[in-house]
Amino acid sequence: MRTRLFVIVTGAGLLLAAAPVWAHHAFAAEFDIDRPLKLRGTVTKWQETNPHSWIHIDVKGPDGKVVAWAIEGGSPNTLYRLGFTKESLVPGTEILVDGFQAKDLSHKAVGKNITLPSGKKLFLGGSAPGASGDGAEETKKR
Repeated sequence: MRTRLFVIVTGAGLLLAAAPVWAHHAFAAEFDIDRPLKLRGTVTKWQETNPHSWIHIDVKGPDGKVVAWAIEGGSPNTLYRLGFTKESLVPGTEILVDGFQAKDLSHKAVGKNITLPSGKKLFLGGSAPGASGDGAEETKKR
């Protein structure tokens, strides 16, 4: 009886410990590899949160209207290891974002990399193919 109780309690503990993993999404769950995009915009806010950071930018469309976009990046720790600093994305900085649009066609994307006004390119270390800068681009279309 004690062995059975131990197995049940241990199993329940493992299921509860794995719950955060279920909540974490993969690239293909939310973003579309067939919808690559390049956005030039002005940083309005940089949220350094776990497990993903978010870069909010205002993008001026061809019609002159400004549209707010949210760009998902890697965790703050990952970004700092890839060369970001606290001053990398201050509000007002114009950046060029390479990434992939959300499947729901909202103004949300996952970033692969950004290019700063100086021309310096920083990888976003998130779930997008090539976001880590390790050359592991995904070339196969799904």
